[in-house]
Amino acid sequence: MFQSSRKPKGGLSSAFSIAELVYHSVVRSVRKQHNNAFVAIAMNIMQTVLFLAAFYLMFSILGMRGAAVRGDFLIYLMTGIFLYLTHIKAMGAVMGSEGPASPMMQHAPMNTIIAILSSAVGALYIQVLSLVIVLFAYHVAWTPIEIEQPVEAFGMLVLSWFTGCALGLVMLAMKPWFPSIVALIAMVYQRANMLASGKMFVANTLPSYMLAMFDWNPLFHIIDQARGFAFINYNPRYSNWEYAFWVSVVCIMIGLMGEFYTRKHASLSWEARR
Repeated sequence: MFQSSRKPKGGLSSAFSIAELVYHSVVRSVRKQHNNAFVAIAMNIMQTVLFLAAFYLMFSILGMRGAAVRGDFLIYLMTGIFLYLTHIKAMGAVMGSEGPASPMMQHAPMNTIIAILSSAVGALYIQVLSLVIVLFAYHVAWTPIEIEQPVEAFGMLVLSWFTGCALGLVMLAMKPWFPSIVALIAMVYQRANMLASGKMFVANTLPSYMLAMFDWNPLFHIIDQARGFAFINYNPRYSNWEYAFWVSVVCIMIGLMGEFYTRKHASLSWEARR
């Protein structure tokens, strides 16, 4: 009786409404990690610095620095670690986004696509901000950084995020049906990529029988291409970013179809299985 009918919105008005909803959802997803957004970003920066320190010590103790690309050794490490962390964080954020049975979906403007998009954008925001702060600190405190093709190198960072989102979307669609198996697959994938991502070596130095062990991995191609854009004296011959892009597109299509099917069969009992 007292319910007011909604007026249809135009295309531009709908776009602004969706953008506003995504913005507030991104803020919420960032603050989920910690009540203080600055602390959440600081924790992410500390994790990145600890990764860099651990790999720097490992390369130095094992005498593996000679296997790196000739140039700034820390930039070599950053091209691997930043892309790996961005990929893994994006996959985890999308996979952990709220599903159709979440209480947030009871709010009329909210839907699963907005939840997925906000989780993905929130992960990218934190990683890019961490990257800028770490590179700025390194540039000011130690030595000026030189990246041969910075725009293309940043494009590889975005592609690693996009690939992580695509894989996370596939796992998100599968998770309500096989929660334990999907969690195990995600954990194994993250641990395997510590080595299989290729952040500890470059593809040009690998023999053909070892190259076949890593060539399947889109992240391996992205990291190798990023080093080609970052260093003037490295030209990747055994990787291409187009492979990673098309694998991501296929995974996005599969994930969207799976998410649509899962949404149609949503059950409130799923939230207890998460």
